Amino acid sequence: MTADALIYHPTVSHYLRFVATTGMPSISAPQYFFGRDKLLRTLQYFSRFYAWYLFRTNTPPRLIAPFEAIKKQFALTRKALRLGKNVEHFKAAASAMDDTKSKDEFLRYCAVGRQLGYAMYLTLDMATYVDTAGIWKLQSTKRLQQEAYRAWLVGLLFNAVAGVYTLWGLRQKDACIDKADGEGVVESKKIERWDPCLMNLATEADGHCRERASTNLQLVSDLCDLTIPSSALGYANLDDGIVGLAGTVSSLIGVWATWKKTA
Repeated sequence: MTADALIYHPTVSHYLRFVATTGMPSISAPQYFFGRDKLLRTLQYFSRFYAWYLFRTNTPPRLIAPFEAIKKQFALTRKALRLGKNVEHFKAAASAMDDTKSKDEFLRYCAVGRQLGYAMYLTLDMATYVDTAGIWKLQSTKRLQQEAYRAWLVGLLFNAVAGVYTLWGLRQKDACIDKADGEGVVESKKIERWDPCLMNLATEADGHCRERASTNLQLVSDLCDLTIPSSALGYANLDDGIVGLAGTVSSLIGVWATWKKTA
């Protein structure tokens, strides 16, 4: 009976959906089946940070080697798991372009730019896999990887700009509320009080509050991710400690978001 209770517990079913590698994710929730990737990404970037930390504290190389191995091997594993995922983003870009019912044209074009940036990043990244995996050496691998980082940077910038624009729009809606009216004061407080909503977005009734909380969270994730291509391209002088820590934060946000989506 105890074994049955454990096996059929809702948390086990939730976990299986979270780490599933089969099924068709929807365009509206493209990360629905990528919980496994988010976990690997978290370990990859934490290992990058921790290897840097151990090196800076004069730790013997034999103790650093396992974390260097995790960083490299998990990066290669994730690269393999991403093969073919570019098609999903090309389709999402086409869907966003054809979405004539969108209430905001600026956000629609940002969505198109974001999806095309991600699609090009995954396409170029996929082209470097045979070399990275040691299957076939390519002379153009380094150039392709640099272009992939540029495409990823463009996609992240479009998403970050869309997030800032969305927050600005919510502030404008807040300004339009008549504070002199009793109901207006209540609604205003709901919009301003986004931080508690972050603790329980699923049960918060106020639409503006949920949107502001999720937009803030996504913006933090995008800003953290921007450190990765910026550093790789030499646009920002960031060491592995900063990049690894930023990647860990954005990965944990991705783990949390994917866990919520698969509930």
